[in-house]
Amino acid sequence: MKLDRLLAQIISAQNFDHFSALELRAAYITLHSDKNLVPSAARRFVYAELVKLVNNGWLRKTITKKKEITNFIKTDLFDADKLTFELKEDSNENSQISSTKNAIQKSLQERLNKYKNELLMNYGESSEYKQLCNDFPELYELLQPQYNNAHEQNSRLLGKIKAVENLITDGQI
Repeated sequence: MKLDRLLAQIISAQNFDHFSALELRAAYITLHSDKNLVPSAARRFVYAELVKLVNNGWLRKTITKKKEITNFIKTDLFDADKLTFELKEDSNENSQISSTKNAIQKSLQERLNKYKNELLMNYGESSEYKQLCNDFPELYELLQPQYNNAHEQNSRLLGKIKAVENLITDGQI
């Protein structure tokens, strides 16, 4: 029987018996590598897999009389060794995704380094304008707009650096 590898792993665990679809879905979402998995899509997928297992006699569906809660119990036919797994993504597709992610990370790191270098240059420029104003107070009116411009550039670069660093450290790429 073909079954999703992660679901098979969860259901095959010895301590995972007499469970609800909700518990299985929660475990699936928690352990799934795609943290952007949509819960409603996961619910439909998990339920479809449960129906397959029930139809093949590997699980038994029970409904409590009092609260009408549906639970699933492994039957004697359940044999984790006989499960075959569906690989949802082609390995070629995985390598393309991986190389794309690596290229994006490299590009972001290069951009971050460029912004940091520009910030250092602008910081040196703004501190020099400040020093020139102190050394030559008669040039204050000429130098102040240039100092302000360099200071604004620093602020913009700091914002860019923060944005790129956040993207890198979030780990979603």
